[in-house]
Amino acid sequence: MTSPLSSLALFHVGPVPITAAVIVTWALMAILTLGSVLVTRRLTLVPSRTQAAFELIVDTVDGQIRDTMQMEPGPYRAFVGTLFVFIFVANWSSLVPGVGPPTAKLETDAALALLVFVAVIWFGIRAGGVLGYLATFASPNPIMIPLNFIESLTRTFSLLVRLFGNVMSGVFVIGIVLSLAGFLVPIPLMALDLLTGAVQAYIFAILAMVFIAGAVSDGKPARAIPDLSNPRTTS
Repeated sequence: MTSPLSSLALFHVGPVPITAAVIVTWALMAILTLGSVLVTRRLTLVPSRTQAAFELIVDTVDGQIRDTMQMEPGPYRAFVGTLFVFIFVANWSSLVPGVGPPTAKLETDAALALLVFVAVIWFGIRAGGVLGYLATFASPNPIMIPLNFIESLTRTFSLLVRLFGNVMSGVFVIGIVLSLAGFLVPIPLMALDLLTGAVQAYIFAILAMVFIAGAVSDGKPARAIPDLSNPRTTS
């Protein structure tokens, strides 16, 4: 069994190595993008079962954003929803024979954590401007600037470690048990691993919302971000 920290290149595109995790990630992105296009191209007032299922997912994400961030979900729905759905599907991609979840690889989780880091800066600046966002590092007083800056880096690193550790450990343990006990014994562990994957996707999205909400609210924004889904906020 190869180390979960190693990533063997299947081929190279110029100097860039292409690993199995990269291929699975791009395949999932293509499937999710195509699926979203097919679902949203024929929306009706009387939803079908498929449309109703997806509307339920969107309503659930909106409700979670309202409860966690105490803000209207419009500006954050696309990022948070996409983040959750991708991690959830990536964690469950191990159900496909021969496919390893890309979230069990360090580089995938590092990219996801980096997206959250950039999103915190983006939403913070968008809400309160550059000065408003930078002011969050001086809360509650300027002496906290170095510590707050370090915190912004360490919490991003914690996102990476949490997701990588939980998903990788599940894959690693199941691989060991499978090699020792055959195909039937690891089934309960696989079910537990799928549950862990769903929970980790939820936790990752929740923490992303908490970090973004902190950057937006602590900066005392000069202007509110309109909820594009509500026509009354844009009039």
